Amino acid sequence: MANILIVDDEQSYRQLLSLVFETDGHNVVTAMNGREALEILDTEVTDLIISDVRMPDMDGISLLREARTSYPDIGMIMMTAFATVDTAREAFKLGADDFVQKPFDVEELKIIVRKTLDKQELVVENRNFKRAQREKGSIKNIVGRSQKMQAVYQMIETVAEVQSTVLINGESGTGKELVARAIHDLSPRAEKPFVSINCGAFTETLLESELFGYVKGAFTGANVNRKGLFEAANKGTIFLDEIGEMSPAMQVKLLRVLQERRVRPVGGHEELAIDSRVIAATNRDLKAMVGDGTFREDLFYRISVIPIVLPPLRERKEDIAELVSHFINKFCQQTGRMLTISPKAAQMLENYAWHGNVRELEHTIERAVALERTDEIQPERLPEHISNYNPARINAEFDFPDEGINFTAHIENLEKTYVVEALRRTSGNQTKAADLLRIPVRSLRHLLDKHNIRTLSAQMRGSD
Repeated sequence: MANILIVDDEQSYRQLLSLVFETDGHNVVTAMNGREALEILDTEVTDLIISDVRMPDMDGISLLREARTSYPDIGMIMMTAFATVDTAREAFKLGADDFVQKPFDVEELKIIVRKTLDKQELVVENRNFKRAQREKGSIKNIVGRSQKMQAVYQMIETVAEVQSTVLINGESGTGKELVARAIHDLSPRAEKPFVSINCGAFTETLLESELFGYVKGAFTGANVNRKGLFEAANKGTIFLDEIGEMSPAMQVKLLRVLQERRVRPVGGHEELAIDSRVIAATNRDLKAMVGDGTFREDLFYRISVIPIVLPPLRERKEDIAELVSHFINKFCQQTGRMLTISPKAAQMLENYAWHGNVRELEHTIERAVALERTDEIQPERLPEHISNYNPARINAEFDFPDEGINFTAHIENLEKTYVVEALRRTSGNQTKAADLLRIPVRSLRHLLDKHNIRTLSAQMRGSD
């Protein structure tokens, strides 16, 4: 049994088709034109539309166009007594499932209706199956059953159904992009693109081109028009990672896009309407940045309509055992092996502070699986800084003079020391040094300027 909407300005056809399909057990509703049909679609569950092409007020082709945009899963069969090749071509181009010429054989029409309904059922079942698999995968990738993670899961499911912007805040390695993908996959936009970009990985000019696109001739090397990520994510979701690294000028441009829902490609004059849900993420304290004037207050409130805070791994240590098991299974599947972890090694992992959070734990397990030659991961396969980690010893060795310290100077000196050491270990490679420090390259360059050591990386490269 299906819900069928008959649309025809001729009463005789409406009555005939109503009788035919009600006799077959279907629920039938009728409309005199496309305008009336759209009003019915807003209030009635409809599986199939059988519509005449020529009608007053709104014809069948216009109805087809509107219905396909708002109700893509509804079957559409078009009828006309004035069939032309151009009309049929346009109908099929707009997504009609079949095209019938009046007068028609009732039994043939019933067969067409049955095939269309069967096809629509398969399409819906396939879409629902894919969505269920995607949702299962997205949530499965976020591991942890602690109380803090339960709150995160609940927030993901809640915000997925709305269209408000979301700001995900958390330390590096806590899984901010996994949460963004889960929100997208659980949302009504799941069938549309999910596009992500790390705002800290691009200069201001390149970031503008990536986000908004550019037109041919906009700058040297712009040989063709290029679509921006906002346009690529139309009807879907765009994930702006490390938004705290965005320059003040780009913050102004992004704010305008979020307010007006339109983008202008670099070098272009025309604006494009966009419908992309924005999810942003940062490991920085944006409120503090607003206070010191490095992040716009109006943009902060625009992107943080719904905030989600991801807890660091050290605050949910009860999840470490489950994460360890998850990553062991993941890397064992890639190698075709079966491994467990020794109780002593497991205890070491639970004792460690995990400043790099889940990402650091994942890399640690990947290393251990690759190096282990027995059936059980041993403590010797863990990095020394983890196997030798002793919080009590670290606290005992902590030097704090009785007379106190110049805290600001001490922190700046420590900051410079780590930057120089990272550059030394990477032979002056700024990208690799930033990876060691787990900060964006732009932040590293800021530190080089802050401590007046910009030329140091070049010197270290030259010394190889």
